[in-house]
Amino acid sequence: MKVFVYGTLKPGECNYHRYCEGKVIAACPTIARGQLFALSAGYPGMISGQGTVYGFLLSFADSAVLADLDRLEDYHPQREPAQNEYQRQEIEIFDRNLKSLGTAWAYLMTVDRIRSLGGIWLPDGTWGNRFFA
Repeated sequence: MKVFVYGTLKPGECNYHRYCEGKVIAACPTIARGQLFALSAGYPGMISGQGTVYGFLLSFADSAVLADLDRLEDYHPQREPAQNEYQRQEIEIFDRNLKSLGTAWAYLMTVDRIRSLGGIWLPDGTWGNRFFA
């Protein structure tokens, strides 16, 4: 099971240790198409689009980790999308040379949610301290 992460779940960021460490079988620097925003709450949000977002593709042996990630990201599949902070979606992921690596789960926000959280566009598509090791 694969998840594209671009914020606090990246290796070296604050939520990686709690939610991912010891569960990840591979972590590869990757990119996705979209736009990234820094939010006033201190974490990022991504929307789909034509830009580039830099992150990591995390591979997990056990898909049960999705339940923990859903709670962290305030995503509940039975709720109306407007009631979720993030929406979990399958998106296409690419290596640094733009070769497709297939699809992975990612947590994206709606444009309205980005606006309500004071999103500031990050044109370079990166957030945090560690992007590519």
